[in-house]
Amino acid sequence: MNDTSASPVVLGEADGESPVDSILKVLRLDTPVTSRDHTYITGRSISFPTRRVYGGQIIAQSVMAASKTVEPDRLPNSVHGYFITAGDINQDVLFDVENLRDGRSFSSRRVNVTQRDGAILTAIASFQKQGQSGVEFHDPMPEDVPAPETLASARELMAPYTSQSAFADYYVNQSPFDIRHVMPTVMLAADKDSAARDSGRQYVWMRASGHVDAPQVMHRALLALGCDQIMMEPVIRRAGLSFMTRGLSYASIDHSMWWYEDIDINEWHLYVQDTPVAAHGRGLADAKVYDADGTLVAVMAQEAMVRVPQDTSEHA
Repeated sequence: MNDTSASPVVLGEADGESPVDSILKVLRLDTPVTSRDHTYITGRSISFPTRRVYGGQIIAQSVMAASKTVEPDRLPNSVHGYFITAGDINQDVLFDVENLRDGRSFSSRRVNVTQRDGAILTAIASFQKQGQSGVEFHDPMPEDVPAPETLASARELMAPYTSQSAFADYYVNQSPFDIRHVMPTVMLAADKDSAARDSGRQYVWMRASGHVDAPQVMHRALLALGCDQIMMEPVIRRAGLSFMTRGLSYASIDHSMWWYEDIDINEWHLYVQDTPVAAHGRGLADAKVYDADGTLVAVMAQEAMVRVPQDTSEHA
């Protein structure tokens, strides 16, 4: 790959550009170059408080890179990614898309994501021709969930802490999503009630914080990017921790996602999340995603490394 360096994209930094506009540019990637069964595409990274390549960005970019190699009537139906090592946000990212198979209804692609320092992620993405029929059912959306308009946004909750926390500054000034927790957020403090009940269950509303006018594949990729901002919260919640817990360390290990219906990222979606198990420094979380009409549009699961020192004092 090209030995190139690039400054990370600070979302919303360009004059007149919103964080949503910035993330759309990042996800569109560069012009593909094809050689035999491989297509090579270069992309940039967004600036993120960890100073590492954001996992949700890489998953979303992998979906977009793979989509450039399939017919337009085939949309992503699943992606399964395994994170290998942390990426450098100051280096360009190379997406090597391998054509595994094109069947009558499905196309399969392998995406290997690298930088000059080595591999970041390997993923398998599946695309399905639209209009296929078969069995249909889905779990109902929970009842009596407060409307998102009645809830405080993450931007409002984090605003008082922007000078103290890079993450708070990101949520207030750079996040391309409007995030609203039904349960008390674990961004700022532990949810002791949930921990006492041995529960990580939570409901979160989310939508784009600006208008997205883009093809359906982009809306699906944005759902993959957005969900990564909240996927590990059930593990932290059930463990009685918060993201302010002193010495807390976490990183995504793998991420799987299935789309069942079209996504409109401009509209509210409810994430119904939980965690079934945590052991050996790893925690597993899952989510069902419903649109505002109550249709189950996507399902996802993520495992992450979660490490906590003996002293779990809440604030650094």
